[in-house]
Amino acid sequence: MGIAALVTWLITAAGGFVMLGTWIAHGGHRPGGGSRLAPGLVFGHFALAAIGLVLWIVYLVVDNEALAWVAFGTLLPVALLGFTMLARWIPARRSGTAESRFPVPVVVGHGLFAAATLVLTALVALGVGGH
Repeated sequence: MGIAALVTWLITAAGGFVMLGTWIAHGGHRPGGGSRLAPGLVFGHFALAAIGLVLWIVYLVVDNEALAWVAFGTLLPVALLGFTMLARWIPARRSGTAESRFPVPVVVGHGLFAAATLVLTALVALGVGGH
């Protein structure tokens, strides 16, 4: 199950990279760019998710239960930041902002795979299913 969490995490990250690239390419990170997503929010979400992913990979290699919990713990603020961005993205979908160019299937897939990752990492940390 730990490998399944890694796979869902990587798929989630791929969708996140698509959105991050789109957002940057359309000036979302620039001051006065009109984005409803603050750069700190976007880059904080990205950084915490990346740190958690690295911790999860290390957990899979060394099989240290504490690392599984720490990786899972990083996902909680990642999820909160993600929900915040989703709440800001929904009304901006047709506004002409950088984030309005996110492909809807990518946003939906990113959220679904993120939820699956959160559940799978929690189950593994709880000892259900092992690696």
